[in-house]
Amino acid sequence: MSINFTKANTDRLQKEIADIESKSLNAKTKIEKAQSKINQLQRDMKLSQSHSDLSSKMSRISKLNEEIKTNTRLQTNLSKQLVAKKASLKQFLNK
Repeated sequence: MSINFTKANTDRLQKEIADIESKSLNAKTKIEKAQSKINQLQRDMKLSQSHSDLSSKMSRISKLNEEIKTNTRLQTNLSKQLVAKKASLKQFLNK
């Protein structure tokens, strides 16, 4: 294998790893924000007087829980991709 080929692949893999890490961090941030919003809504629910207000907050909590599940799945998939990319990078660096 030529040095240029190996360098190009190494650079590409490092860029892809950085991109995956960035996406994973973004998903983690979204999860944390959603959890924070849920906690705030739960505190607000204790103060709610009307049925419609309570119902609205419960609905919002459900949507936020779905968002957390989606981002958790995304983060899991990104972790798997990251492991694979790092293994590929290690192979190129060992050659």
